[in-house]
Amino acid sequence: MKNFDRVPAELNGGAQQGMALLVSLVFLLLLTLIGISSMQNATLQEKMSGSVKLRNESFQFAESALRTAETLVQVSTYAKAVCVPPLCVPPSDSSTVVAAGASSVSGVTWVATGNGFYSIQSVGTTVGTPANIYTGGLDVNTRWTFFRLTGVGIQGNSRTVLESIYVKKRSGA
Repeated sequence: MKNFDRVPAELNGGAQQGMALLVSLVFLLLLTLIGISSMQNATLQEKMSGSVKLRNESFQFAESALRTAETLVQVSTYAKAVCVPPLCVPPSDSSTVVAAGASSVSGVTWVATGNGFYSIQSVGTTVGTPANIYTGGLDVNTRWTFFRLTGVGIQGNSRTVLESIYVKKRSGA
Protein backbone atom coordinates (compact mmCIF):
# COMPACT_ATOMS: atom_id res chain seq x y z
CA MET A 1 0.00 0.00 0.00
CA LYS A 2 1.31 3.38 -1.02
CA ASN A 3 1.31 6.46 1.17
CA PHE A 4 -0.46 9.30 -0.70
CA ASP A 5 -0.22 11.79 2.17
CA ARG A 6 3.20 13.00 1.11
CA VAL A 7 3.84 14.38 -2.32
CA PRO A 8 7.46 14.18 -3.42
CA ALA A 9 9.21 17.60 -3.51
CA GLU A 10 9.93 17.34 -7.24
CA LEU A 11 6.18 17.15 -8.04
CA ASN A 12 4.96 20.16 -5.98
CA GLY A 13 7.47 22.70 -7.32
CA GLY A 14 9.68 22.93 -4.29
CA ALA A 15 9.54 26.59 -3.05
CA GLN A 16 5.95 27.25 -4.24
CA GLN A 17 4.26 25.65 -1.27
CA GLY A 18 1.09 27.65 -0.31
CA MET A 19 1.46 30.20 -3.13
CA ALA A 20 -1.85 29.21 -4.80
CA LEU A 21 -3.63 29.78 -1.50
CA LEU A 22 -2.03 33.21 -1.11
CA VAL A 23 -2.94 34.27 -4.68
CA SER A 24 -6.54 33.08 -4.28
CA LEU A 25 -6.87 34.98 -0.97
CA VAL A 26 -5.59 38.18 -2.63
CA PHE A 27 -8.11 37.74 -5.47
CA LEU A 28 -10.87 37.10 -2.93
CA LEU A 29 -9.89 40.28 -1.07
CA LEU A 30 -10.01 42.29 -4.33
CA LEU A 31 -13.43 40.88 -5.22
CA THR A 32 -14.68 41.74 -1.73
CA LEU A 33 -13.46 45.34 -2.07
CA ILE A 34 -15.12 45.66 -5.47
CA GLY A 35 -18.36 44.27 -4.04
CA ILE A 36 -18.31 46.71 -1.08
CA SER A 37 -17.61 49.62 -3.43
CA SER A 38 -20.50 48.60 -5.67
CA MET A 39 -22.86 48.38 -2.69
CA GLN A 40 -21.84 51.85 -1.48
CA ASN A 41 -22.36 53.25 -4.98
CA ALA A 42 -25.80 51.63 -5.22
CA THR A 43 -26.77 53.05 -1.81
CA LEU A 44 -25.61 56.53 -2.84
CA GLN A 45 -27.60 56.36 -6.08
CA GLU A 46 -30.70 55.25 -4.18
CA LYS A 47 -30.37 58.22 -1.80
CA MET A 48 -29.92 60.60 -4.73
CA SER A 49 -32.98 59.27 -6.55
CA GLY A 50 -35.02 59.54 -3.34
CA SER A 51 -33.91 63.15 -2.95
CA VAL A 52 -34.91 63.94 -6.54
CA LYS A 53 -38.30 62.32 -5.93
CA LEU A 54 -38.88 64.43 -2.79
CA ARG A 55 -37.79 67.59 -4.61
CA ASN A 56 -40.15 66.92 -7.51
CA GLU A 57 -43.06 66.18 -5.18
CA SER A 58 -42.45 69.34 -3.14
CA PHE A 59 -42.38 71.34 -6.40
CA GLN A 60 -45.71 69.82 -7.43
CA PHE A 61 -47.23 70.63 -4.03
CA ALA A 62 -45.97 74.24 -4.22
CA GLU A 63 -47.37 74.63 -7.73
CA SER A 64 -50.69 73.17 -6.60
CA ALA A 65 -50.85 75.65 -3.71
CA LEU A 66 -50.03 78.50 -6.10
CA ARG A 67 -52.79 77.41 -8.51
CA THR A 68 -55.25 77.22 -5.61
CA ALA A 69 -54.40 80.82 -4.69
CA GLU A 70 -54.76 81.91 -8.34
CA THR A 71 -58.19 80.26 -8.54
CA LEU A 72 -59.27 82.13 -5.42
CA VAL A 73 -58.02 85.50 -6.74
CA GLN A 74 -59.78 84.97 -10.10
CA VAL A 75 -63.22 85.09 -8.47
CA SER A 76 -64.73 88.42 -9.46
CA THR A 77 -65.80 89.26 -5.91
CA TYR A 78 -62.39 88.54 -4.36
CA ALA A 79 -60.96 91.57 -2.59
CA LYS A 80 -58.07 91.97 -0.20
CA ALA A 81 -56.75 95.06 1.52
CA VAL A 82 -53.54 96.45 0.05
CA CYS A 83 -50.55 95.65 2.22
CA VAL A 84 -48.76 98.44 4.02
CA PRO A 85 -44.95 98.76 3.83
CA PRO A 86 -42.78 97.16 5.11
CA LEU A 87 -45.19 94.18 4.94
CA CYS A 88 -45.34 94.32 1.11
CA VAL A 89 -42.11 92.41 0.67
CA PRO A 90 -42.16 88.71 -0.23
CA PRO A 91 -42.86 86.69 2.92
CA SER A 92 -39.52 85.86 4.52
CA ASP A 93 -41.04 83.07 6.58
CA SER A 94 -41.85 81.01 3.47
CA SER A 95 -38.71 79.00 4.18
CA THR A 96 -39.84 78.17 7.72
CA VAL A 97 -43.66 78.04 7.68
CA VAL A 98 -45.00 74.77 9.09
CA ALA A 99 -48.57 75.65 10.06
CA ALA A 100 -51.47 77.67 8.74
CA GLY A 101 -52.33 81.00 10.31
CA ALA A 102 -51.26 84.64 10.50
CA SER A 103 -47.53 85.20 10.56
CA SER A 104 -46.03 87.67 13.00
CA VAL A 105 -42.86 87.80 10.88
CA SER A 106 -44.20 88.73 7.43
CA GLY A 107 -47.76 89.76 8.22
CA VAL A 108 -49.28 87.33 5.70
CA THR A 109 -51.83 84.66 6.46
CA TRP A 110 -50.75 81.18 5.44
CA VAL A 111 -53.48 78.81 4.28
CA ALA A 112 -52.86 75.06 4.35
CA THR A 113 -53.63 73.03 1.24
CA GLY A 114 -52.57 69.39 0.86
CA ASN A 115 -48.84 69.21 1.58
CA GLY A 116 -48.26 72.93 1.31
CA PHE A 117 -49.34 76.45 2.06
CA TYR A 118 -50.21 79.57 0.13
CA SER A 119 -50.46 83.25 0.92
CA ILE A 120 -51.95 86.15 -1.03
CA GLN A 121 -50.78 89.74 -0.76
CA SER A 122 -52.48 92.64 -2.52
CA VAL A 123 -49.52 94.83 -3.44
CA GLY A 124 -51.40 97.73 -5.04
CA THR A 125 -53.34 99.04 -8.00
CA THR A 126 -52.42 100.96 -11.10
CA VAL A 127 -54.19 102.87 -13.84
CA GLY A 128 -53.17 102.22 -17.42
CA THR A 129 -51.71 99.19 -19.05
CA PRO A 130 -49.57 96.69 -17.12
CA ALA A 131 -46.89 94.91 -19.12
CA ASN A 132 -47.74 91.76 -21.09
CA ILE A 133 -51.50 92.21 -21.02
CA TYR A 134 -53.55 92.34 -24.20
CA THR A 135 -55.46 95.59 -23.93
CA GLY A 136 -57.35 95.64 -27.23
CA GLY A 137 -60.57 97.54 -26.71
CA LEU A 138 -59.83 98.45 -23.08
CA ASP A 139 -60.11 101.94 -21.74
CA VAL A 140 -56.72 103.49 -20.90
CA ASN A 141 -58.16 104.40 -17.49
CA THR A 142 -58.74 100.75 -16.55
CA ARG A 143 -57.59 100.03 -13.01
CA TRP A 144 -55.56 96.90 -12.29
CA THR A 145 -54.87 95.19 -8.99
CA PHE A 146 -51.62 93.31 -8.39
CA PHE A 147 -51.45 90.28 -6.14
CA ARG A 148 -48.33 88.47 -4.97
CA LEU A 149 -49.09 84.77 -4.59
CA THR A 150 -46.66 82.56 -2.70
CA GLY A 151 -46.92 78.76 -2.72
CA VAL A 152 -44.88 76.51 -0.45
CA GLY A 153 -44.62 72.76 -0.98
CA ILE A 154 -43.18 70.42 1.64
CA GLN A 155 -42.34 66.76 1.11
CA GLY A 156 -39.92 64.95 3.40
CA ASN A 157 -36.94 67.23 3.96
CA SER A 158 -37.52 69.10 0.70
CA ARG A 159 -39.22 72.50 0.55
CA THR A 160 -40.07 74.45 -2.59
CA VAL A 161 -41.20 78.08 -2.63
CA LEU A 162 -42.88 79.52 -5.74
CA GLU A 163 -44.10 83.06 -6.27
CA SER A 164 -46.12 84.71 -8.96
CA ILE A 165 -47.64 88.11 -9.58
CA TYR A 166 -51.27 87.98 -10.63
CA VAL A 167 -52.75 91.05 -12.32
CA LYS A 168 -56.51 91.40 -12.27
CA LYS A 169 -58.81 93.98 -13.80
CA ARG A 170 -60.38 95.77 -10.90
CA SER A 171 -64.08 95.09 -10.63
CA GLY A 172 -66.29 98.11 -11.07
CA ALA A 173 -63.58 100.01 -12.94
